[in-house]
Parts: sequence; structure tokens; C-alpha cells
Amino acid sequence: MKKIIATLLLLSLTKLFAGFYPPTTQTKVTAVNGNSITLQSPLGVNGMSGIVVHGFDERLTAIVGYVVQSNETTALQIDSTAIIHTSLPSVKPQVRVGDSVIGGYLYGNVLLLAPNEQVYSDIVRNDDKNWIHPDIYATFLSKNSYGLPNKENLTLFAKKYQVGLVYIVKRDHAILFDPISQSVVGQRAINNGAMKTQFPFFMRLETIKSGMFSSLKNNGNYYQIMEAIK
Repeated sequence: MKKIIATLLLLSLTKLFAGFYPPTTQTKVTAVNGNSITLQSPLGVNGMSGIVVHGFDERLTAIVGYVVQSNETTALQIDSTAIIHTSLPSVKPQVRVGDSVIGGYLYGNVLLLAPNEQVYSDIVRNDDKNWIHPDIYATFLSKNSYGLPNKENLTLFAKKYQVGLVYIVKRDHAILFDPISQSVVGQRAINNGAMKTQFPFFMRLETIKSGMFSSLKNNGNYYQIMEAIK
């Protein structure tokens, strides 16, 4: 019976992969009006975050802004410290017509929050992403005394570790959460409610599991914690 359940779960998870991830998309700025910019073509999905890149000359290209798509033709500029990246220089933000917009910047870097090791392993084995291990996130929460996962500490973690997406497995569906825009940019149905769960999410660090998180178990189970992130 356990093997049958595991096989059905794997098939369900495999269906999630096709079309689940919004692709990284590039477009141009056609107009600027305060914090609002007009896009030449839409990014992958509303709520997708991205960067604005300006070419000063043939040798110097820099990030000059950070945006979130609000509709198919418009994006709103957000805090210029949203994404820290050392390979591209950041200068005083000034978005101009003709600048490039890269939506889904760093979407290949994904933190996966799963209820148990089996679900985690099935997902990372079947999809080619740069997976940020939840042990790193657990250490981040513990070191900074942030408590349980929420939108705010996921955003802080994403900025520090260059995480583009957070893949969250819930009771009957999975979501892709953009931690910079704090928006859900992908969702698929899934059925794993009968599976055993780890609190507050799958990790390997026994010292943290038995330490800070052990004292927080009265605050809910895995699914209750994850349902609050939406």
C-alpha cells in the first residue's frame, strides 16, 4: 500500500512540473511615469518581480531598478535594495525608456518547503532547478530568532541568499511564491494530505528541529503554517 501511495504521489508531482514555473522573460521599457513603467510586452505572469538593466556603454551594464508586474502592460518600481547581486553593479536608480526588463530574475533558484523527505526528494529529483536546501532557511530562522516561516522572513531570506522562488507544498495544492513581490505566481493541484508531516517543514538539522522549532509546535502543524503563506 505504501508503494502504491508513493507512486501515485510521484505521478501527481510530475504533473506539476509542466508549465508550473513562469519562464524568465525579457522586454523593454516604453514609458516611465513616476513609479509606473510601461512594458513593451508582458512578463510571464502578474506578480512576477524583475530587474531593469541599463547599458551605459558597450562595457558597462547595471541594474537601475526593480519592478513587479501589475498587469500585462504595466510594472511598478519597488525598493532598489530588493535583490542583492554582486555580479551586476547597482547604481543610483533611474529607469529610462529603452532599458531592458528581465522578469523572473533568479527564478532558477528555488527554496522548497515540503512536508516530509519523500515529497522533497521526489520534487528535486524530477525538476532541474538550483534548489536552495531548507536546512539553510532553517538555520537562517534559528540564527535570527525569526520563529516560523512567514512572508516577511521569506523575503529577508531571499534577499540574502538570492532566492527567486519559494515552492510550497500545501495539503491539496502547491504554489510558487515570489518572495520579492510577495505574490503567488504559480499553482497546481496536488493530493498528499494523508502523508506524514515534519514540523515546521522538512529539514535534516536535528539540533534545530529539537531546539527552537520544538518549542513552537503548539502554534500549528505543517499545513497550518504553510496555508498562511499566500
